[in-house]
Amino acid sequence: MSADHQSYKWWALSCTSLGMLLVATNSGTLIIALPDLERELGTSLLTLVWVILAYMISSTVLVLTAGRLSDLFGRKNAFVAAFVIFGLASLGAGFATDGTQLILWRIVQGIGGAFIFANGPALVTDAFPREQLGMAMGTNTMVAAVGLVIGPVLGGALVGIAWQWVFWFNVPFAILGAVWAAAVLRELATPDAHRGLDLPGTLTFVVGLTGLVYGISRGGISGWDDPLVIGGLIVGVVLLPLFVLIEARAEAPMLDLTIFKNRLFAAATAAAFLNGLSRFALMFIFVFYYQGAQGDDPILAGIKLAPMAVGMLIASPIAGIYADRHGSKYMAAMGMLVTALGLALMTTLQAGTGYWLGGLYLFLVGVGSGMFNSPNTAAMMGAVPTERRGIAAGARTMLQNTGAVVSIAFVLAIITAAVPTNVLFKIFSGLASGLTSAQLAPFIANMHTALWVLAAISVLGAGVSMLRPSEKSGAPRPRPRRAVAIEEAIAEEIEATP
Repeated sequence: MSADHQSYKWWALSCTSLGMLLVATNSGTLIIALPDLERELGTSLLTLVWVILAYMISSTVLVLTAGRLSDLFGRKNAFVAAFVIFGLASLGAGFATDGTQLILWRIVQGIGGAFIFANGPALVTDAFPREQLGMAMGTNTMVAAVGLVIGPVLGGALVGIAWQWVFWFNVPFAILGAVWAAAVLRELATPDAHRGLDLPGTLTFVVGLTGLVYGISRGGISGWDDPLVIGGLIVGVVLLPLFVLIEARAEAPMLDLTIFKNRLFAAATAAAFLNGLSRFALMFIFVFYYQGAQGDDPILAGIKLAPMAVGMLIASPIAGIYADRHGSKYMAAMGMLVTALGLALMTTLQAGTGYWLGGLYLFLVGVGSGMFNSPNTAAMMGAVPTERRGIAAGARTMLQNTGAVVSIAFVLAIITAAVPTNVLFKIFSGLASGLTSAQLAPFIANMHTALWVLAAISVLGAGVSMLRPSEKSGAPRPRPRRAVAIEEAIAEEIEATP
């Protein structure tokens, strides 16, 4: 139908929701399969972690370039291409014969994810009026949460057939998404007249972030005096500040620093970074807590992880509607505090703790995430003009995913410190059922330390959320522009998960 038809917005929402469902479900199925991947492919622990990090770094680094290309050449074509790339990479990943091949395919999969992350919020913001944007973004977040609920359970079932199906199941959904987006979407945004891509900035950021994350992730396993660890950290510390300097002077910067002059956008973006840093490693921790420390099989572990996604599913649309009427400031801050409370309570968990406590705390963190993500991202997206929404969505995802990448790396460094190598191998390959409580004690203690750090970061995120300008219902500007959670990371996450 035509773009001015009153029902077009709902058809556009169906396309973006399908994209969010695809990446969220894939994240959940993969993370529950990590112990099986380690056994079947004979990978090291560091290689296993980089199966996750390679995708996250790829999608994080390229999401701004994807947003820029979409602003220049059209969001519809970019969204269709995203499904095609994601499907082809998923097909190839299933044929990988070792960890290195799998990591390479995950990089390509991250390219497809980058275009989904960059264009989903922009397409929804283009299609919906401001007064319905929170509900629309909350719906996308809710759909992503459904994927997170389904993903771990589906992953447990798929690895029972063969680990390859964790990737191959994406292919038919990617085909459906490409066909559906090509048929339904219309191009509503005016292409940005300022042409150009920032290759020096992109290269500097990818090398700097990769070096930093490699150094942190390897440090806990190999020791902080390892030359590769020291070299990686030096590369990150030198190149990431250099990236900011390059962006400040580039004609067509990868990260347009001028959008951060808007106080609302700047505070919401900083809060998104801290949210990714505080929450994203949580599923990574609990996969190995359930399959390792508690000895659960993949299906049961997947079911046990579901409460966090259920909490997001319930809270996201409610938070979006509330923020439409009352603004995003207090809801986003409260969401971060609820997350911090859930993380702090998790420090009481032991190897033999009954499930209901862990499930309750996961649900609480999910509710907090849902309360934060929809209002926060909507506020960000509504603070920029239409022609800059692609790059704004990319900036949001890049910073939130940067937090998520660093989160997994430093949590890995914490939980592996001072744990014997043979114990780590059994925990991370899901073979820890024969370990005694005394052998598991260092891992549990490190897990508690990591959770306290994540809780403290969440409290900091609540404080940053309060720095944004107050938003009053009925005021023409600034009005909160409700959002999508990623990753989701998605990614958010993640957003949502890796």
